[in-house]
Amino acid sequence: MARMNDEQYLAERLEDQIAWYDRKSGWNQKWFKRWQLTQIVAAAVIPFLAGIDPKTPLFGMEVKWMLIIGLLGMLIAIATAVIALFKFQENWVQYRMTAEQLHHERFLFLTGVEPYHDTNAFELLVQRIENLISRENSLWAQSAQEKSNKSSDNKPNEATRIEGN
Repeated sequence: MARMNDEQYLAERLEDQIAWYDRKSGWNQKWFKRWQLTQIVAAAVIPFLAGIDPKTPLFGMEVKWMLIIGLLGMLIAIATAVIALFKFQENWVQYRMTAEQLHHERFLFLTGVEPYHDTNAFELLVQRIENLISRENSLWAQSAQEKSNKSSDNKPNEATRIEGN
């Protein structure tokens, strides 16, 4: 297999990774803001609805205002759980930081400034970029492991089941 030169690496690896992190950051930002807006609107509407006389019709129809208030409360709880479960804000910020770090390294390399001012600039670029990507992958794996541990902490283990019987 032939070795990659700096142009190939920049085009096939670095630009691809920058695009991926940029896309994922934007996706997580969009969903975080959607769920946050859902919470804000539902929370703002509840006091308004609570102040309406329960016998007040809407467009000539009887409305179960308390049911609507309860459903909005459930929507707030669901939105809160979804944001916590999928970590949209944390992913948005982490992916954005990684994309910006990759951009920064690319510009330093392309301009030939320190630390990319020596003859080993390409090798140093590859090491630094791959370390950034590896660190991000490790953070993701650690986060996935923590999620797994939290869900298994909520499940009774064999000893708990035996003691409970």
